[in-house]
Amino acid sequence: ERQIDRNETHVLSPCDGKVVVIKEVFEKEYFKDQRIQVSIFMSPLNVHQNRAPLGGEISYLKHFKGAFYPAFVEKSSELNERCSVVFKDKNGTEVLARQIAGTVARRICTYKVPGDKIAQGDEYGFIRFGSRVDLFLPLSAKVTVKLDEKPIGGQTIIATL
Repeated sequence: ERQIDRNETHVLSPCDGKVVVIKEVFEKEYFKDQRIQVSIFMSPLNVHQNRAPLGGEISYLKHFKGAFYPAFVEKSSELNERCSVVFKDKNGTEVLARQIAGTVARRICTYKVPGDKIAQGDEYGFIRFGSRVDLFLPLSAKVTVKLDEKPIGGQTIIATL
């Protein structure tokens, strides 16, 4: 259990781990536009719960079968087994969180379905062992973490909206 300080202007970390990517990318699965990608690698020693970065509603969820490259390498984002979940807040802002299985992680669990309501910081799933979560944020978001920083799921502010 964790104390969650909910704030609709914050995007909270979806997991414990280490920030390995911060960059602008073209997100081609759901948004089909430019986004800020923030990727967090979870080592086998991290807590592997995944928490809602925003409160609101699940507007999209899709699971993809795939390979099991090490989760810290960039190609894992598109080639590995993964599950994309989009969180939509009451203002219509959407953030995509992509759960990515790694070399050892062979199981992604997601407890929600489209239409479900969720509070910011609540658990929505987990990934077994070493894995990664990619966040895709609006370009207007102000990222507040740095590379190699170690965020805490449901507590560290990744960006402000």
